[in-house]
Amino acid sequence: MRRKVTAGYPLPVAHTFEFPQDLLDSQAALRRVEDELQSLYDRLPWSVAPQAGWTRSKEAGGHYFASSRPDSPGWTTDEQAQVEALRTRRLELATAVVCHAYWATSDDPPKARSALKHQSADE
Repeated sequence: MRRKVTAGYPLPVAHTFEFPQDLLDSQAALRRVEDELQSLYDRLPWSVAPQAGWTRSKEAGGHYFASSRPDSPGWTTDEQAQVEALRTRRLELATAVVCHAYWATSDDPPKARSALKHQSADE
């Protein structure tokens, strides 16, 4: 089944694309995996390996901005495995989207790709 997606924003003239269902499914799965990976990153410590934290003022040592980080206990092996699994899945899905046979048949692949991304973001 193909689904029609109309691209009007930010394009000046609306253009309708009929995406194959497997491409739509891959794009939606890619969005979900990217969201899950970002959520995991947000929960994890800032450093994969244990690291000491720091606090620097703007004026100290010629730095252009103040910065600070708490001590990082690092990631556990389970956390590292979760990240690796999500990164691998993200690569598989991105490859499925980018290398899909649809792009060879599209009259305007850049606009179609933009429409696919916007359609996926709106769901």
